[in-house]
Amino acid sequence: MKIVLWVFLLLAGVLILITVIGWLLPRDHVATRIGRYRQPPEAIWKAITDVDAMPSWRDGLKSVEHLPDRNGLPAHLEITSDGKIPFETIEMTPPQKLVTRIADPKLPFGGTWTFEIAPDSDGATLRITERGYVANPFFRFMSRFVFSQTSTMETYLKSLAKKFGEKPGIGE
Repeated sequence: MKIVLWVFLLLAGVLILITVIGWLLPRDHVATRIGRYRQPPEAIWKAITDVDAMPSWRDGLKSVEHLPDRNGLPAHLEITSDGKIPFETIEMTPPQKLVTRIADPKLPFGGTWTFEIAPDSDGATLRITERGYVANPFFRFMSRFVFSQTSTMETYLKSLAKKFGEKPGIGE
């Protein structure tokens, strides 16, 4: 019985330590990843703005539902295995820049993704910059030290490369 109590106390102590460290970490973060593609900027723009086609190529995205436009710009709901996340577009400059934002302030995380497309010698690059936050200190710790704050961007860029039949070239 003493062993069970010690194991319980040890686990509780680890959870408390993780939460305390999470409180000490900054709530907000900025992270960037770049994908390189042998595609013209217009092809990349079409792929990242055609939300109806995204479930066919984006890993982890089950389906998408259109939401009413906000401020004259598109909005949509992404359904993933982790749940439903509403997004709104806050800036569109075809075929160079797209800025989207998580449109539910009640979620324990949020922020924007800025997509910047630039031509290069072999095609184009897509830079994604996440300006996000994680409100819950436990998940803040986990996103910083366990999951990686860039993993979702990397999955997105790899999925896009697969859509084009290319090997992913991802960097910072």
